[in-house]
Amino acid sequence: MRILMFGWEFPPHVSGGLGTACFGITKALVALGHRISFVVPGWPGEDFPSHVELISAPAIPMRAENIDAPDIFSGLQIRLINSALRPYLNDGQYEKQRRQSDLPLDEKDWMEKEVSRVFRASGPYGPDLIAEVMRYARAAGVIAADQSFDVIHAHDWMTVFAGLYAKEASGKPLVLHIHSLEFDRSGENVNQDIFYLERCGMVLCDHVIAVSNYTKNLIIKHYGIDPDKISVVHNAVSRREAPRVYHWEKDPDKKVVLFLGRITFQKGPDYFVDAAARVLKEFPEITFVMAGAGDMMSRMIERVAELHIGGNFHFTGFLQAAEVERIFSMSDMYVMPSVSEPFGISSLEAMVYDVPVIISRQSGAAEILDHVLKVDFWDVDEIANKIIAILRHPSLAEEIVERSREQLRSVHWEKAAEKIVAVYRLMLH
Repeated sequence: MRILMFGWEFPPHVSGGLGTACFGITKALVALGHRISFVVPGWPGEDFPSHVELISAPAIPMRAENIDAPDIFSGLQIRLINSALRPYLNDGQYEKQRRQSDLPLDEKDWMEKEVSRVFRASGPYGPDLIAEVMRYARAAGVIAADQSFDVIHAHDWMTVFAGLYAKEASGKPLVLHIHSLEFDRSGENVNQDIFYLERCGMVLCDHVIAVSNYTKNLIIKHYGIDPDKISVVHNAVSRREAPRVYHWEKDPDKKVVLFLGRITFQKGPDYFVDAAARVLKEFPEITFVMAGAGDMMSRMIERVAELHIGGNFHFTGFLQAAEVERIFSMSDMYVMPSVSEPFGISSLEAMVYDVPVIISRQSGAAEILDHVLKVDFWDVDEIANKIIAILRHPSLAEEIVERSREQLRSVHWEKAAEKIVAVYRLMLH
């Protein structure tokens, strides 16, 4: 089967779980014998994966080239559209990215020579985020008209119109894969434009894939989508050999408790900080690490200062993939106190490194993980008590790790890919 897939990001450019999921899904689908053309936004000057050959034409509004994949990804093509789109952008962040994509004047002559190798569009970068989504979508229509494929697979809201344009251009069925909703990112203060895009996509597509029953229920409740139109495909983990690559000799007297993710409302960083203050009253030698970046980072630094726990608290900023793996290998515990988490791949990644995990009950991962400790995100005392229990009882930590190892044997992308293929076949018959 040939699949035309639209996504926001692809390794090594990963801002969250979406890029990890796209990598795992595509790799497993290709292993099953399917061929994928993956369309990803980007702009000049980036280092893309080794199997992507980026031919840069900075001032051409949109472009794509067929790229041959290496052996590990044979069957997968990556197509690059010259675009400032990035996951988790708001309008202000988008505008900054767009300005950074302006064309240096001395490249004009070079571009004129390259004009036959790119997709053209009617205008420059969009004036705002939604306009950019639409520009990306128009390019998708051009690509779809140029491709031969059986099904369209689009990931999350930025690719909704791309998927719909491709569906219109080709007449092929569209599967919309929901990894995160505006209600996850913003709570009740949703961006109405993004909410409209999400609902429009789910109404007009042929089928919806949700990463958890938690997400499926939100789609039914807030978007009014027929439950029969939604299939649940849980995420997985693939880096089973990672501990052999990154191994850290941990000091039993210097425990590290980790938060890793975007430092935003959705991820609950404030609950982690407040729980840390409670834990440090009983275990003053513990180190807490907040790895990531986001719009709440300054507030969290101020809160740490207010609580007088700065000597035990470290902020790393945004981490690249290898740095993420290294920080997992150094940690003795991982806490994911998300307010609303569609899935939470990071909890599985922590388990790969034999790290005991505490996760929010308000997460998709809680549906499939039986051997982690679960808390309500808002219950700071419960979070602190669970951390203290693991610190105080090494045998509990060992039991969690051992049972997690057993469970990971059944959590893999091949199973997810088989369920996705079943959805494709349903659409084609």
